[in-house]
Amino acid sequence: MPKNSKVTQREHSSEHVTESVADLLALEEPVDYKQSVLNVAGEAGGKQKAAEEELDAEDRPAWNSKLQYILAQIGFSVGLGNIWRFPYLCQKNGGGAYLVPYLVLLIIIGIPLFFLELAVGQRIRRGSIGVWHYVCPRLGGIGFSSCIVCLFVGLYYNVIIGWSIFYFFKSFQYPLPWSECPVIRNGTTTVLEAECEKSSATTYFWYREALDISDSISESGGLNWKMTLCLLVAWSIVGMAVVKGIQSSGKVMYFSSLFPYVVLACFLVRGLLLRGAIDGILHMFTPKLDKMLDPQVWREAATQVFFALGLGFGGVIAFSSYNKQDNNCHFDAALVSFINFFTSVLATLVVFAVLGFKANIMNEKCVVENAEKILGYLNTNVLSRDLIPPHVNFSHLTTKDYMEMYNVIMTVKEDRFSALGLNPCLLEDELDKGTGLAFIAFTEAMTHFPASPFWSVMFFLMLINLGLGSMIGTMAGITTPIIDTFKVPKEMFTVGCCVFAFFVGLLFVQRSGNYFVTMFDDYSATLPLTVIVILENIAVAWIYGTKKFMQELTEMLGFRPYRFYFYMWKFVSPLCMAVLTTASIIQLGVTPPGYSAWIKEEAAERYLYFPNWAMALLIALIAVATLPIPVVFILRHFHLLSDGSNTLSVSYKKGRMMKDISNLEENDETRFILSKVPSEAPSPMPAHRSYLGPGSTSPLEAGGNPNGRYGSGYLLASTPESEL
Repeated sequence: MPKNSKVTQREHSSEHVTESVADLLALEEPVDYKQSVLNVAGEAGGKQKAAEEELDAEDRPAWNSKLQYILAQIGFSVGLGNIWRFPYLCQKNGGGAYLVPYLVLLIIIGIPLFFLELAVGQRIRRGSIGVWHYVCPRLGGIGFSSCIVCLFVGLYYNVIIGWSIFYFFKSFQYPLPWSECPVIRNGTTTVLEAECEKSSATTYFWYREALDISDSISESGGLNWKMTLCLLVAWSIVGMAVVKGIQSSGKVMYFSSLFPYVVLACFLVRGLLLRGAIDGILHMFTPKLDKMLDPQVWREAATQVFFALGLGFGGVIAFSSYNKQDNNCHFDAALVSFINFFTSVLATLVVFAVLGFKANIMNEKCVVENAEKILGYLNTNVLSRDLIPPHVNFSHLTTKDYMEMYNVIMTVKEDRFSALGLNPCLLEDELDKGTGLAFIAFTEAMTHFPASPFWSVMFFLMLINLGLGSMIGTMAGITTPIIDTFKVPKEMFTVGCCVFAFFVGLLFVQRSGNYFVTMFDDYSATLPLTVIVILENIAVAWIYGTKKFMQELTEMLGFRPYRFYFYMWKFVSPLCMAVLTTASIIQLGVTPPGYSAWIKEEAAERYLYFPNWAMALLIALIAVATLPIPVVFILRHFHLLSDGSNTLSVSYKKGRMMKDISNLEENDETRFILSKVPSEAPSPMPAHRSYLGPGSTSPLEAGGNPNGRYGSGYLLASTPESEL
């Protein structure tokens, strides 16, 4: 600004400033908006409030490098679900056929909405609360719901990390403690533990040694002290990783995001060298085409897409809010989505290669056991030796020879065959048993590895790092919006969150805790998350405006995104998600929620429905997670909660001068604030006003310049509409 301007003279003099903002702007030289800050605050808070927001905008942390940011997004999106949930769903829902609905939904829902969250976070540079209050004040409750869902997920997700920590420390033994059933001495005789003998060594170790699980959710059984200690360790690790925000978590990501790929690569090479690995991989990629028409498969694929990319949690928005505004988030969306899908496929190859090896071993064991039964029947004349093909050699019995012998016996002894208790020992049956939990199926397979403790240590260290990366993003989805909005001390609030979550998490380390994990994982987070993602899409595409959003992306990125995104955001994605949400609600109504309980006496799982009190808790959790959305909508619709549209405060960084403007007419506001010449003024602000609550940022402040700081980018020369 020229030194002899009227504004400068008055600033350096002691004379009281009496001109209106309109007079000041009329006398002002053209402003370099990239070097000034136009701040619009929703409270008549005066100079101190505006100055605080100005400093907050300038002092916002930023990633040290683009690599650190990409690793953070990968660490958040690539988690434990990629290692066991995706392979399990692939096996359950038709092998290679499952990849079709997953890829379709990834393209039409996953990538567009992931790009949307990256863009709004980077443009507005706030957490989920500030972002959605700005985009649409009436739907500002979306941000609060995202925080609650993050809390729900973080509570049980860290319990899974605790399980991994327990197995990690137990892996430093040879043989592995879950490789054999424990022996009970009864006087001079020794017998195997009955529960273990009926099931398997790995299953027994998981349910009895690790979880010490009760028979139902109604039987608490008290705290499992081993898992309580592991949960404390898990929250301590997470707390240390996130206490300084991205300054601490960004450094952790270098190891937690890259190390799992080293382990997966080692497991893939080792797995492919195992006998029977190809059988497992071929089984995975053999499509069952009838599954592609099953609505349940599409619903599960959509849920997996949401969880895999972290949509709706707020973590994606939080991480992108620390970016420079000229960052190419379009490229980031495609890159992270591809890496996520690649990781899922890589993990599935590893899992099925290892399980193919395990299936062959178990199939050979089955052949030996049933061959011994047949020899016993031959020795007691229950079966005639004429039924045994002459070329069969019991000392070197192959699977093919056994199947031939089995078919002959079944044909001749058709009426009495079931009494013989013979098993066909089909490799397909072993592979169809599924992947189950990583703590059962994969651990059992590793007991057959040479140097099994080494592979077990590596595997569970990988799970800990995968879980840690996801937990850092989940915590960012909680802390970033709250800190941005309410200006609470970062370190104190973060530590407080971890302590609070640990004590609430004791619910999950009871002997019945695993059943509560199922409740939170399968029900309490899934439905609210779907609602959040739908409303995010509607808020941007239908309320804020897809054309306006595309134009602002063009100005931010320097190029226009593909029209594909316009149609996905506007029509395809919301329609698909509405159908999937309806299907989920119908599914809940048709099939009452339940869980798989481990019955000690039977040494087997049994599916039980949740009791009435558990159903009430489940409904309450879903209600709590979604309640902020209608509450904020009603309060704003009936003007019971101010959106900050009645007062404005304007501050200029260069002159360090501020003037309060109250209750301006809209035409005057457009004329005096946005432009001196009406014909040059951009289009008026949307009918809704940006959220201007505690610590929030108005749309005029939120305009960005290329260096990633808040500037007065609301009035750029090429901007036809309000900036996001």
